[in-house]
Amino acid sequence: MNTEKFAIPFAIIIAGGIIGGALYFSNIKAASVAKGANQAPTAQQAAVGDMRKVTSDDHILGNPNADVVIVEYSDTECPYCKMFQTTMKQVIANYGTNGKVAWVYRNFPIDSLHSKSRKEAEATECAAELGGQAKFWEFINGVYDKTPSNNGLDPAQLPIIATSIGLDTAAFNSCLSSGRYAPKVEADYQDGVKAGATGTPHSVIITKDGKTPIDGAKTYDQMKTIIDALLK
Repeated sequence: MNTEKFAIPFAIIIAGGIIGGALYFSNIKAASVAKGANQAPTAQQAAVGDMRKVTSDDHILGNPNADVVIVEYSDTECPYCKMFQTTMKQVIANYGTNGKVAWVYRNFPIDSLHSKSRKEAEATECAAELGGQAKFWEFINGVYDKTPSNNGLDPAQLPIIATSIGLDTAAFNSCLSSGRYAPKVEADYQDGVKAGATGTPHSVIITKDGKTPIDGAKTYDQMKTIIDALLK
């Protein structure tokens, strides 16, 4: 997989024309939030080619050597990330079982909008520590299922979600209170900045031809159009 070269395949240009008129969803706290308030609190936006390579340290659902790898930078309290979570689960259900598409999840908590999302991101890492990749995905799905978004999840729900998926509650609470995954969450956040993320969800589609950034909560049909074009 060539992750060093930035290129927008001709197929994506075609797909972009098809979906260009679709509504762009970005991460906003409420309708009253001023335009641009969904932006990450930084003016930096490096080239997408500066993002780190996908490795076994990542949270990967599907074949790591898939033809199409979708790296998502997401905020667990973002309402549109919640929508996109459903879309990506459908993508993996239809393309992941045959090894064509893989999904990589990286935390991108936007503190200025969602003060709770950073600790929720740490909680996802605790779930991974205690139960491996399978429990990471179960836990993060549980968070998205429970939260009403926009900073609405009661922190007391985090150990309840952990217990519901079979994790040791005391060990989970100890992990979360220790803060030991704060540096990892921050590293994901900084990597998102390097990948060009200024809001969530922000995704980068990686193929053998290069990397293509995709902003917003695309629908399943939009993602299918893009993926099908790339697989051809």
